[in-house]
Amino acid sequence: MIYTEMTKKALKLCFEAHKDQTDKSGMPYVFHPFHLAESMTDEYTTTAALLHDVVEDTDYTLSDLKDMGFPEKVTDALALLTHDKSVPYMEYVEKIKQNPVARAVKLADLTHNSDLSRLDTVDEKALRRVEKYKKAMEILK
Repeated sequence: MIYTEMTKKALKLCFEAHKDQTDKSGMPYVFHPFHLAESMTDEYTTTAALLHDVVEDTDYTLSDLKDMGFPEKVTDALALLTHDKSVPYMEYVEKIKQNPVARAVKLADLTHNSDLSRLDTVDEKALRRVEKYKKAMEILK
């Protein structure tokens, strides 16, 4: 991971925003964005990976992140990565494809979320979710 001032600020915010959340297996949720960040190749994708679920899953807004000084290259990617539930999922994925930062983060996100070994039990719902994610990855590749 690239540790710039921006990345350090994102690490702190990511931890603060997700510190009380857990994933489907009860693991601290913050491990997920940390995992994604580790696979990124530059400071913009690393920062976006750390913050990719902050707006969608916490009380922070894009305006908050802009006010904190995160650059447009990051906040534009985060706007795309924040799924508006009124937009069909594959349409949401199509929009992400146009932005290289958002695309890199979403591919890593889908890959990590498709790892069934992270789950305690693999049910039919999990298998359907992985199939949906495979289709999304096809769109993004």
